[in-house]
Amino acid sequence: MIHLTKIIAAILVLLAIALGGYAWMLSRQPVKPPPAAAAPATSSSSTARVPTYPVVVASKPVAAGQAIPADALRVEQLPINPTGSFKETSAVIGRVPVFDLGEGTPLLEGQLASGLAMRVEEGERAVAIKADEVMGVGNKVQPGDFVDVFVMLKSDGKDVDRTQARLLLSRKRVLAFGNASIDGLPSKSPEGRGAQQQRTEAARTAVLAVPVGDINRLTLGESAGRLLLALRNPLDTTLPDPTLLAELPPALQPPAPKRGDPTRAPLEGLDRAQAGLTAVDLVNGGGSPAGRRIPAESRATTSAAPRTPGTGVRPGLEVEMIRGDRSETVRY
Repeated sequence: MIHLTKIIAAILVLLAIALGGYAWMLSRQPVKPPPAAAAPATSSSSTARVPTYPVVVASKPVAAGQAIPADALRVEQLPINPTGSFKETSAVIGRVPVFDLGEGTPLLEGQLASGLAMRVEEGERAVAIKADEVMGVGNKVQPGDFVDVFVMLKSDGKDVDRTQARLLLSRKRVLAFGNASIDGLPSKSPEGRGAQQQRTEAARTAVLAVPVGDINRLTLGESAGRLLLALRNPLDTTLPDPTLLAELPPALQPPAPKRGDPTRAPLEGLDRAQAGLTAVDLVNGGGSPAGRRIPAESRATTSAAPRTPGTGVRPGLEVEMIRGDRSETVRY
């Protein structure tokens, strides 16, 4: 019995020594942080993330005055959302920038062409003419209307019967009349009286969309006579037959074609506008009463007078001045 007790006591002493050694080894190892401490750091990093916005930017350089193609645009996520920016490329395709844009530049509304110029169709020009209450159909003309332009060409007091009035341009679109414009820009008048003030103020100009080849007619008609706008129904699309009257000759004649060269086509568009038009051809339709065409407003022809016998000196020159259908000879 005594031997058994001694054996158990020895086993317990050895077990105590083993446990003490194990505890000493554990105390020498570094303490790892608990897993729960990493959770707050992860949540704080997610809350500090910066929000982004979709913005249309230029994917390659875009030149000013050129329509923006679809392949020159892309949508990027930016940390800022500029005022006037676009979220979709479809809203920018075909627009025209007013200055050069570099790659990566966000597209803004203020960088793109807008206003009345965007309402002018290809081949047309916006032309302003003087307007008043009578000329503007009692100030009833509004942007978007279609009008016929009549001209009254006044003659001097000696030829009152030669004064004429006729249709100058037909079915021209009104882009602006007075302060009102077809581009829909907000009026600068105070709120609540803008529309009333806009109607009561006398219009001083009317802006018409005119084909570039007809601008010469309009400018000469305004300078040589008085214009009158005739309001027409927009559904009325009838136009005069241009083949019923002779075409007015240009002020600048093209050079005669060389032998063997093909016949040149009639001048049109910008070429016609560059050739110009004279006031006398506008009045007489390109011909004199005798049927002879006068290409310039005043044509001077000189004829030498016979020499005085025995002197060898001409007594003077005679100059024939032709203005319209009138001829005057001046001797000097």
